[in-house]
Amino acid sequence: MASVRYIVDDVDAAVAFYTEHLGFEVQMRPAPTFAMLRRDDLRLLVSGAEGPGGGAQEVGGRKPEPGGWNRFQLEVSGLDEIMERLRAAGVPFRGEPVTGVAARQALVEDPAGNPVELFERLE
Repeated sequence: MASVRYIVDDVDAAVAFYTEHLGFEVQMRPAPTFAMLRRDDLRLLVSGAEGPGGGAQEVGGRKPEPGGWNRFQLEVSGLDEIMERLRAAGVPFRGEPVTGVAARQALVEDPAGNPVELFERLE
């Protein structure tokens, strides 16, 4: 099991996004500023940018904030169809898909602007 923590502006919006659009399940929701989600062997810890939780606390003189380019990757089949469905639901993307040596990928943004890579292997 791998765990990733994302800092978000709105935990409710993040939970809705990940469960409704990307197939995650809520494992735990002990406080308004925190949720633990799971998809297969990935545990996603969603922490509010404000509040008493550890994810929102200043570390080394820097306050955690949403966004950036670090991301986790979800392997998918039918990238074009998935993108069409997400766009119809109003989910934003960072540009168009790119094709690499062995795969295509697209970056979708959660409600806080955190990227998630949708990764489709080329046959």
